[in-house]
Amino acid sequence: MKAIGAVVGSACALGLMSLAPSASTGRLVSERFKQLTRAAAWQPAGARMLAFDTFHPQGLVKIGDAFFLSSVEVITPPIRVSQPVAGVDRSTGEGRGHLFKFDADGRLLADLTLGEGAMYHPGGIDFDGQFIWVPVAEYRPDSRSIVYRVDPVAMTATELFRYPDHVGAIVHDAEDRALHGVTWGSRRFLRWPLDVRGRVADAPAIRRNVSFYVDYQDCKALGGGEMLCGGVSSYRVGGSPAPLALGGMELVSLGTGRAIHQLPIELWTDTGRPMTQNPFWVEPGPSTAGGLRVYFLPEDRRSTLYTFDVSDEQER
Repeated sequence: MKAIGAVVGSACALGLMSLAPSASTGRLVSERFKQLTRAAAWQPAGARMLAFDTFHPQGLVKIGDAFFLSSVEVITPPIRVSQPVAGVDRSTGEGRGHLFKFDADGRLLADLTLGEGAMYHPGGIDFDGQFIWVPVAEYRPDSRSIVYRVDPVAMTATELFRYPDHVGAIVHDAEDRALHGVTWGSRRFLRWPLDVRGRVADAPAIRRNVSFYVDYQDCKALGGGEMLCGGVSSYRVGGSPAPLALGGMELVSLGTGRAIHQLPIELWTDTGRPMTQNPFWVEPGPSTAGGLRVYFLPEDRRSTLYTFDVSDEQER
């Protein structure tokens, strides 16, 4: 295993006690998410513009009062080719992968550079109470990836393994002692069993994703054999030249790869970008009445962290 460190020094290190969420938090999120319908009431609870260039955000986790954001800085965009070469449909391009740490006021605290060569595109990320899990892939389908385990206190990353496909998001299922990933466009699910030392023990099991209305971009393990994923897709409406961008969230069974509960998210920014493009974080709502608090960060470069409190309309 190879470890790398942060390029920008961190401020206000997190205490270890703040890293360990309640074991029941994920199950509570699952229970409350299953109660949500299209009639759910999404109440804005804050909008904070971040004070740094976020490039193209991908995944988000919140630990204590700090946020961690994976993002790809594209220097030279990949270019599609008319005929695939070695199974890939575009050039590698050039870029850098980042894992940013920032505070509730949007101030940058640390910047950890991740990736190697053509593998510079971080994906959706997860936090298991101790480590942040980050995949970094080539910016093209059917390519290659590195999977990292990041210590959020020290802001250091350990390379765990490499995989010959684009891993677009990853979660750690501690109960099943396995990593679960999704490929480009979330068209395939991957499951890597881990040994007692936390190393990949075998080749992954591969399962086709039979849900198509959104492509998962960022996912969180909730325990109980479930993960919650957010994503987007575009649809042509009539003769309109501009596609409709639709976002959604799905509770997915890690055992079967099938959606347990699906929810369109009818929230857009002022520029028309779906809130679920791409990073999100979810936690139990601050009210004792229930519901969830959800954070979205859909915009590139000059990003705003949007916060919503959501509950089922019938319970209000």
